[in-house]
Amino acid sequence: MFKFLKKWLGFSNVIEQNEEDLMKKFLIVGLGNIGEKYNNTRHNIGFKVLDHLAEKESISFETVKLGDLSKLKIKGRTLVLLKPSTYMNLSGKAVKYWLEKEKVPIENLLIVTDDLNLPFGTIRLKTKGSDGGHNGLKDIQEKLQTTKYNRFRFGISDAFSKGRQIDYVLGKWNDEENVKLDERLNTSIELIKSFVLAGVNNTMNQFNGK
Repeated sequence: MFKFLKKWLGFSNVIEQNEEDLMKKFLIVGLGNIGEKYNNTRHNIGFKVLDHLAEKESISFETVKLGDLSKLKIKGRTLVLLKPSTYMNLSGKAVKYWLEKEKVPIENLLIVTDDLNLPFGTIRLKTKGSDGGHNGLKDIQEKLQTTKYNRFRFGISDAFSKGRQIDYVLGKWNDEENVKLDERLNTSIELIKSFVLAGVNNTMNQFNGK
């Protein structure tokens, strides 16, 4: 009876429309640390990817609660771009807050992060997995209470000697990496747009390993 009344009064159409609108909204989070000393460091590749996207689309970020935020419209989809200001180890706080505030379905969440286990510039999209020892992903997993969220891993390689991991991830890109970085950033933007427009499975098939 209630379902009939909702349909008769037009409520079901409104609910379906709202659900459809929500499925067209995406939260793209680039992980990194705030502060000038962290600019252009390997650990901040998430920030760099989003900054590159914003530059290409001529949009800017605004400082808001727990981060810097920008919005981008692409073919009827809304991309909410977030660079958390919580520092890497507390990234989950900002992700959870903006996921809930913007009412973005968790399947439309994409975390952009560095990965020591991939060769430099290798990109890999996954729908779930462990934190892999990454403190930012670890905090996101704890705050969201799930390992099932999309993450875009950008390889920074593990070319460091024993005991030098922190110095390496917080170090600047070397000359050889800088030469290749712009092309890799362009490919990263293509991946994000594909994720939004073509879906995660099609995007994984097209981009993983590129």
